[in-house]
Amino acid sequence: MGADDNIIRIEHISKIFRTASGSVTAVDDVSFNVRRGEIFGLLGPNGAGKSTLIRILTTLMKPNSGRAFLDIYEVTKDDEKVRGIIGVCPQNSTLDVELTAYDNLEFYGKLVNVDDSVLDERIWELLRMADLSDRAHSRVSTLSGGMRRKLEIVRAFLHRPLILFLDEPTIGLDPEARREVWQQISMLNTEHITIILTTHYMDEAEKLCQRIAFVDHGRLVSLDTPGNLKLAMPAGELIELGYDHFDDSLLAVIRAHHQVISVEKKEGIIQISAKNGSNLLPVLIAEFEKFGIIITSISIRSPSLEDVFLYLTGKKLDDMTSDIPVSRPGGPR
Repeated sequence: MGADDNIIRIEHISKIFRTASGSVTAVDDVSFNVRRGEIFGLLGPNGAGKSTLIRILTTLMKPNSGRAFLDIYEVTKDDEKVRGIIGVCPQNSTLDVELTAYDNLEFYGKLVNVDDSVLDERIWELLRMADLSDRAHSRVSTLSGGMRRKLEIVRAFLHRPLILFLDEPTIGLDPEARREVWQQISMLNTEHITIILTTHYMDEAEKLCQRIAFVDHGRLVSLDTPGNLKLAMPAGELIELGYDHFDDSLLAVIRAHHQVISVEKKEGIIQISAKNGSNLLPVLIAEFEKFGIIITSISIRSPSLEDVFLYLTGKKLDDMTSDIPVSRPGGPR
C-alpha cells in the first residue's frame, strides 16, 4: 500500500502534561496510519489517551514530540489547512437548542465558509440524510436525543471534509437511536469520507470499523481488523458456569482437561477458555455433579472484542481511570 493510500500518518507522537505533583504521559510514542476512506476505531478506557490524541490531530493541542499528517498537511505547521479538511462531532452537544435544525446548520455553514449560493441546497441534502426534513424548522430543544445526535453528525459533514472525527457518537442513546446513528455513519462512509470513531461500545466498533486500534496508558496496544484482533486470543470458546457454592478442589480437575486453556474463578461464576468448548461442556457438568456442586447458569460463546481487550490489557473497556488534565491550545508543550 502506497503512502497516498494513508490519509492520516502518525509518527512517534508523545504528549506529556506537567502538573504541580509531577508529570503525566498522556500519549506515549504512538505511531500508526489510517487508510483513506476507512472507518477507523480508536478504543480504550477513560484516561487511555484517546481524547488527547484526537485533540492533537484536530489542532487543539500540540504534541511534545513526533509528527502527524492529515492528507498532505502537517498538523503543527499547517493547522489552518488541517481545519479546512476535517469535521468534528464532539461527545458533548454544541447545538444551540433555541435555534431550529435548519438555523443550526446555516449558522455552522457560514462559520466554515460554505458559499451562500449552495448552502441552502446543502442544508436540505443533509436534513434528508438525517431523516429530519420534516423537523427542519423545529427548535432543537424539541428534538429527541437521537435526532440531535444525527443533526450534529451531518453538521460536521456540511463542508464536505475529507476526515470526520466522531467522539462517542451514540453515548447515552437508546438502542433504536444507536442503530439509526450507525446507519447514518455507514451512509457517510459510502461518500468516501474517512471516519475516526471513538466509542466504549465494542459491538459498535465491530459493526462499523474496518480496523481498530486499542490504546491503554497512552500506548498503542494493538491495531488490526476486528477478525484478526480476535485471533490474538488463545484459541477456544468461552464457557461460564454459575454456582451457588464451590469446592476449590474442582479447579485442579478442570485445569487437567487437555482442552482447557485457562480457568478463572469469580464471585458465583467459573470462566473457562477451552478448545471445542461445546464438546467439553458435558464433561464439565459431570465433574460438577461429582463434587456435588449445583450449576445455576450455563453460557458458551466465541471470544468478543471485549474479551480481546481484557486479554491484552487486563482491564475492561469501561474501566474508569483518572482523567488526563486538559491543556488549552498553545498551552504547555
